[in-house]
Amino acid sequence: MRIGDAAAAAGTTPRALRFYEERGLLAPPPRTPTGQRRYGPDEVARVRVIRELLALGLTVEDLRGIADRIQLLVEEPQRRCTDTDPASPGSQVVAARLAALDAEIARLTALRTGLTRRTGET
Repeated sequence: MRIGDAAAAAGTTPRALRFYEERGLLAPPPRTPTGQRRYGPDEVARVRVIRELLALGLTVEDLRGIADRIQLLVEEPQRRCTDTDPASPGSQVVAARLAALDAEIARLTALRTGLTRRTGET
């Protein structure tokens, strides 16, 4: 399928597909004799996984570090994003993102506490 059809099937835009390709999250697809990108169901499934991981709070840079492992989630959609080896790249990326989220939650909680003290709001 062409880029527009693949993007629609994955719930995104052609621009996003090109961006994922530029960032190494999506392999360059084969091209037609006229140079148009051609995508199949495997690429659409991969883009869906990428979008799901981004929606969970991982960044494109996070995913670049584990791009080779995304295929595992494509092949086994119910697979958990954990690894028995805490030194594995996937575990490190997830741990770092969770730590960043925890720090942001603590920062926002402190801001809220300060603002409620200042204003008397609850």
